[in-house]
Amino acid sequence: MKMSQFLVPTLKEAPSDAVAISHRLALRAGLIRQEAAGIFSWLPLGIRVLRKIEQIVREEMDRAGAVEVLLPTIQRADLWRKSGRYEDYGAEMLRIRDRHERDFLYGPTAEEVMTELVGAHVNSYQQLPLILYNIQWKFRDEMRPRFGVLRSREFLMKDAYSYDMDEADARHSYNRMFVAYLNIFARLGLSVLPVRADPGPIGGDLSHEFMLLAKTGESMVYADDRALGLPAPGAPPEDREALQALVDERLAPYAASDELHDAAEYEARVEESHRMEARGVEVGHIFFFGDKYSRSMDVKLDGPDGAQVTLQSGSYGVGVSRLVAAIIEASHDERGIIWPAAVAPFDVGILNLAPDKDDVGALCERLYDALQAAGKQCLLDDRKIRAGGKFADMDLIGLPKQVVIGPRSVAAGKLELKDRATGETVSLGFDDLVACLTQD
Repeated sequence: MKMSQFLVPTLKEAPSDAVAISHRLALRAGLIRQEAAGIFSWLPLGIRVLRKIEQIVREEMDRAGAVEVLLPTIQRADLWRKSGRYEDYGAEMLRIRDRHERDFLYGPTAEEVMTELVGAHVNSYQQLPLILYNIQWKFRDEMRPRFGVLRSREFLMKDAYSYDMDEADARHSYNRMFVAYLNIFARLGLSVLPVRADPGPIGGDLSHEFMLLAKTGESMVYADDRALGLPAPGAPPEDREALQALVDERLAPYAASDELHDAAEYEARVEESHRMEARGVEVGHIFFFGDKYSRSMDVKLDGPDGAQVTLQSGSYGVGVSRLVAAIIEASHDERGIIWPAAVAPFDVGILNLAPDKDDVGALCERLYDALQAAGKQCLLDDRKIRAGGKFADMDLIGLPKQVVIGPRSVAAGKLELKDRATGETVSLGFDDLVACLTQD
């Protein structure tokens, strides 16, 4: 893609009401545009990051055995009345009445819709276990939306729901999702801490939040610092005992959000040198709530012995749009964003420092074509602006690799390659540069 034909509305300064660094950089880098409090348009660079995160989430859900569906954003109020949550959910629910005076709502989550779907189409215990997931826009009318897309009213979420015949099977599904979440965050380059958590209005007796440590976090996290930085576990083991052992190992170090923090237990279990207290941003939340929704919505199956069984369920959420901000919070410097390669909007930025010179333009085009042909996504800055502006913008938007081409590059036959994360530069010939950028 060429910047002269692309929309990258970078800003030198962020609006004064943007406090969180991720909010400031997302606005300055032209990822998003605020339309109203907590409601944003996603601009071309932002949507590319969003889609890459979404794809990683999708791949790990698929690897864990979940199946994708797409649910409506507008849900029937009668489903929520049946579960008892229509009034209980409170002012965060955006309630809607259509022209026929029927009540609807903009879905903040989808336990009711998914449970009704399963009740309508799953008619044999042989179809279980089943985990269905949905990547869809949600709306919660937050009283104080803030920090950009870290806490917005409209947001993209992956929500999954498991259905099993008994509690033991349901907890096994919960464990599969727990491991899948560890894999998602590892692939995104995030060191995320699973902590015991309050299930809130979702309900249930087992719940974990996945916390990214950040100054803008709304929750306090108390943990053994040895729980951070552990490697991705990989595909969930099929063996039930092996999977439980893996989950138990990851949950063995003390870690809790402030709602469930036990100071006495924390001091007894964690040596003082390993105690960590920090603010955290929730980027994922999983729940096991048993038969809460299947019971109220009368979703049952005949078991192997013919007796009717009320299904056991859990739900599993990842804030896909929130992760864009979370990654920026975790990976930036004073010049701008530093995207992990897996989610960068483009792999390589090419800076044409002399767009009015044909030989420089030809070399830029030649490199652009070679990298594109090798499967690399490139952003060529061919704009007729000063070199300083190009350097500043390329650092701001944070592409992992930058190639600088000017008259001296043409004369010397060498191109400058910069690593955005380290700032290191090296001069390479054309073929060597292409080989370096395409070796993976």
